[in-house]
Amino acid sequence: MDNPLAIEEYIIPFVLAVLISIILTLLVRRIALRLQIVDNPEVSPDRKVQSRSVPLLGGLAIYFTVAIVILYYTLFTDRVLGGYMEPKFIAGILIAGGLLMMGGFLDDKRSLGPAKQIIWPVLATLVIIASGIGVQYITNPFGGVFSLDIIQLELFSINSTPYFLVLLADLFAFVWLMGMMYTTKFLDGLDGLVSGITTLGALILFFLSINKEVAQPETALLAVILAGASLGFLIFNWHPAKIYLGEGGSLFTGFMLGVLAIISGAKIATAMLIMGIPILDVIWVIIRRLFFEKRSPFSGADKKHLHFRLLDIGLSHRQTVIFLYGITFIFGSTALFLGSRDKLATLAVMLLIMILLGSFVVVRYRHSANK
Repeated sequence: MDNPLAIEEYIIPFVLAVLISIILTLLVRRIALRLQIVDNPEVSPDRKVQSRSVPLLGGLAIYFTVAIVILYYTLFTDRVLGGYMEPKFIAGILIAGGLLMMGGFLDDKRSLGPAKQIIWPVLATLVIIASGIGVQYITNPFGGVFSLDIIQLELFSINSTPYFLVLLADLFAFVWLMGMMYTTKFLDGLDGLVSGITTLGALILFFLSINKEVAQPETALLAVILAGASLGFLIFNWHPAKIYLGEGGSLFTGFMLGVLAIISGAKIATAMLIMGIPILDVIWVIIRRLFFEKRSPFSGADKKHLHFRLLDIGLSHRQTVIFLYGITFIFGSTALFLGSRDKLATLAVMLLIMILLGSFVVVRYRHSANK
């Protein structure tokens, strides 16, 4: 490979991921219909935006596309291993993703309660931590770093390789990955929203990784594979959707963005810029449910998320999704050329925009309701 950071080196894996995703999406859709694993609007009409039953399990197509293409480049090329990417990292990602798919399949088929749903993302996160993927430090926007690996406890050793519990780093990784997974899970309310934002987010992380200052071709390859897998699925998930992500898919997309943010050198601020509005929306949902509605933040879904409120004030389904794509692109792309301190300022601007946007939407909704 002449230049592992040249964009043209990533065209083939991207196209390959798109094509495999298209084929697997069609296959998974047929399986879901045959097994009658569908999202039926008659079950909870107050929380549904579609008028007909739509097949679930779509996340399987994205997961298996990512797994197939990553395994190909891991086993038959030198583009994944050999640098900072270790075999146990790839194994951890695939095993953790498989757990999310298993739990997602059970939930799509049997509608598990929140207490049983959370088991699978917890297990997936613990697998990632056990595989050694973690955050050793966080860049201080005012200079220096915050070290998270100062407390290490050796748990066991395999083939003379010690495995440690890095207390602060592992705790941070656990909270980060759980937060990213539940962000995309709560965001998955409109056709094409999560799959499109995942595509944009993965592409932004790809361009960041091939930047000469970052220079992480392995992470770039994983990111472009995720982008291709999500884009191939988006073709069938665009409104009106022919298939939904399902529980496993809505978790896996956030999981992969969260993992990529970690292994690209703890680009947490970048991922927060990409997912900033959805993250702030989830934080507001948690606060609202805990302190105003006095119920579990993981209880049943409702239609009070920002994307539903945008529908309430008159935006069409596609307009709402494109509007949120635009926010993702604008704030996410700033991460490509901003320093740590500037990213912090941009996050502050995003918070202000979220407050203003949320206030506008609520006032507009109440005004329309009172007419």
